[in-house]
Amino acid sequence: MTGRLTDFVTATYNSDETIMAKLKNETVHSILHISEEINHIKDLDSLLDRILFEARRHTNADAGSLYLVERNKLKFSYVQNDSIIGQDSAFPYLYVNQEMDIDDKSIAGYVALKLRPLAIRDAYRLNAGVPYGFNRSFDEMTSYRTSSVLTVPLITSHDRLIGVMQIINAQDANKNVIPFTEEGKLYASYFAGHAATAIEKAKMTREIILRMIRIAELRDPEETGAHVNRVGAYSIEIYSRWAANHGIPQTEISRVRDILRIAAMLHDVGKVAISDVLLRKNGRLSDEEYEQLKWHPVYGARLFRDSASDWDDMAFAIALNHHERWDGAGYPGRLNDLNSIDRLSGAGKKGEEIPFFARIVTLADVYDALISQRIYKHGWPESRVLDYIREQRGGQFDPELVDVFLSIYHVIGAIRRKYA
Repeated sequence: MTGRLTDFVTATYNSDETIMAKLKNETVHSILHISEEINHIKDLDSLLDRILFEARRHTNADAGSLYLVERNKLKFSYVQNDSIIGQDSAFPYLYVNQEMDIDDKSIAGYVALKLRPLAIRDAYRLNAGVPYGFNRSFDEMTSYRTSSVLTVPLITSHDRLIGVMQIINAQDANKNVIPFTEEGKLYASYFAGHAATAIEKAKMTREIILRMIRIAELRDPEETGAHVNRVGAYSIEIYSRWAANHGIPQTEISRVRDILRIAAMLHDVGKVAISDVLLRKNGRLSDEEYEQLKWHPVYGARLFRDSASDWDDMAFAIALNHHERWDGAGYPGRLNDLNSIDRLSGAGKKGEEIPFFARIVTLADVYDALISQRIYKHGWPESRVLDYIREQRGGQFDPELVDVFLSIYHVIGAIRRKYA
């Protein structure tokens, strides 16, 4: 745990020996166990999901948010809400664009500024004289009622503020909202230090991935960070709804989401081996040029062929197969040895012969390509894009995945706005 936060927690709670003993005997073991698990999570968003879940679980809280520091502001980065998400398993509020200053005008900004936890009994009845206020806009949009709020700074082992965790509406055994207990406050404060270290590592991993993508962007102006972030987010949301429809356990859904987002983001990394002349051409490719472009799935797959993990396997399958079509008219088709092939097969894979996660990314990638402006075209109107996707149900796309995509389109739209 970080030095600055340790000093504050010790000074605040050292007088209550019962709570400290309970923390040492029960909670420390839990924190260490969870910390070990979260340090193995690869994807930043999957990590934020797990951190918020564990903080809420141990404080019996209904909802919560995480804000990460970006460009000296707090950027809204993750949210959970059992009351609202129970009404809609696809949660568009996860993709809201919101940021706030690190100052004393908001609760989260105040905690980030002062670098110390803050517990509030009722957000609608703040103590007189406090500088911060409570923004009711989310409550008004969703008919939610925020009452008790526990806000904790996320400080790394180098005493660097990386974000703020806000936990909302502690509950008793009967689901009645109550103030956060002293034990809950202590747990959240100690857990925050371990969470901050894990977030710092995951942010570094995300940045490495985005740097790889920026290398591709130097060659291909359409392969941007915004595009791959959208494709990654579309993909995990399509998978999550499909998995829920099929009764997949939540632990497996979380495991897959962790590796799917990053694998999906790297779907076109093979374009680094394609000529700039083709990638930057402002106009339709000739037949010969198009045949050269068809090699990029092979080049991308070669980067992941020496598998060392489930992530390598998924990245390989997606890179190689994301241009296959459900009706068999895609490419590069059935290939034996990727290292020695000198020509593509000419016959695409068909139906369920195409790996499942590649079928998801195909839909996500084509949707984003059609609706976005590119160097060689204007973006299609939204209605035209959706008509095309419906028309290609069973043609270019897996029919079931089209149905899933359309059922969560309100979330797809939220993702597109967030990563505009």
